[in-house]
Amino acid sequence: MRMMKWSIIALSVAAGTSQMAMASDQDNAKGFVEDSTFSSLTRLWYMNRDYKDGYSNPTNHGQSGYRQDTGVAERLNYSSGFTQGTIGFGIDAYVMGTVKLDGGTGRAGNGLFHLNNDGSEAQTQSAAGGDFKIRLSDTVLKYGDQVVAMPVFTTSDTRLLPEIATGTLVTSKEISGLTLTTGRFTALRTQTGQFNDSAHLGSANIFGATYKFTPSLIAGVAASDVENNFKKQYISTTYTLPIVEGQALIFDLNAYSTKSQGKALSGKVDNKLWSLQTGYTLGAHKFSIAYQSSSGGTGYIYGVDGSGTAYFANSIEISDFDGAQERSWQARYDLNMKTYGVPGLTFMTRYVYGDNIRTTEDLEGRERELNVEAKYVLQTGPAKDLSFRLRTAFLRANDAYIKAANNHDIGPSNNDTRLIIEYPLSIL
Repeated sequence: MRMMKWSIIALSVAAGTSQMAMASDQDNAKGFVEDSTFSSLTRLWYMNRDYKDGYSNPTNHGQSGYRQDTGVAERLNYSSGFTQGTIGFGIDAYVMGTVKLDGGTGRAGNGLFHLNNDGSEAQTQSAAGGDFKIRLSDTVLKYGDQVVAMPVFTTSDTRLLPEIATGTLVTSKEISGLTLTTGRFTALRTQTGQFNDSAHLGSANIFGATYKFTPSLIAGVAASDVENNFKKQYISTTYTLPIVEGQALIFDLNAYSTKSQGKALSGKVDNKLWSLQTGYTLGAHKFSIAYQSSSGGTGYIYGVDGSGTAYFANSIEISDFDGAQERSWQARYDLNMKTYGVPGLTFMTRYVYGDNIRTTEDLEGRERELNVEAKYVLQTGPAKDLSFRLRTAFLRANDAYIKAANNHDIGPSNNDTRLIIEYPLSIL
């Protein structure tokens, strides 16, 4: 990992020397107010999970296999520009909240709302925060509350509200084609968190580097040190091979190595996981296949480092197919209806099968999942960018895996249906 990281940096320096004299982002700063943006996002979310093995939510002792919630969220985001001069200063700020429209104690647990001590769901939730930012040349430092998208630390936005991390993040693009990122975070607010470090992060130090060798080839490395939990390393390569107009092959390789450390608050972790996905685009169609392999003494672990920290092919709607010793295969099909005269309408379906999962009783666990999704985005008019997404998933596991998973309060076999309506609006 270390050799690869430094070889990429060395190549980047050699390739980018001639670019150093170009005007930087800070040279082109328009001003604190002049380059400000203010936007809103309204999101309505309906989610239903029907557990076929009888397991349900944490409040009714597994007597029912059913969860259902509906809610609406509103987010307001302000981002200033940078002041002019050698060093630019700015701020980002947000206010967000949710209102529960449907969902009772007996159907709770989908992760849309905070659960109170008596098992009831919070009727409303709200949060506010922001960060202070500084830019020198093409390097930006942010300190405060922010969303993060790194392969070893990613805040999730898969429910009504996003996770929010508190800390420092530095992103540098001083050399053409090379992006360097480093940071330290000391708190992580979950998507239903009622306080700043509801994920009990402690601290996490992260580093990442990506380099665009050619327009078709991008490679990256990353590493994290999550205090008293684990250390994680990551590598990736994406290559696009154009064939003829409207046709291309895409190869995407991702790999993780995770090992527990210190107090091992996330449990014992000893895992290596990699995936290779190949896609073929043909006009409006895209066909993909993927293979994923998990090895080591445990399955892959994430969550305290962000619920989105799973950059591998078979992390899909319900399952991640990342159990101990698990092997999994995926077949996927995407269709863009723009080619057929309906811009904004897309479809996707995929199927993943996993086996060889090592369980606590040394039996072979197996699982399979089918996803189907349709999405439509309005292209014109006063409601432009209003989107409707219907997602459904069917996960099934064998008895060995269900029994092992239920020991950890997880019901792996279920039907999942989600309706997501979003309306983003640029106010300023």
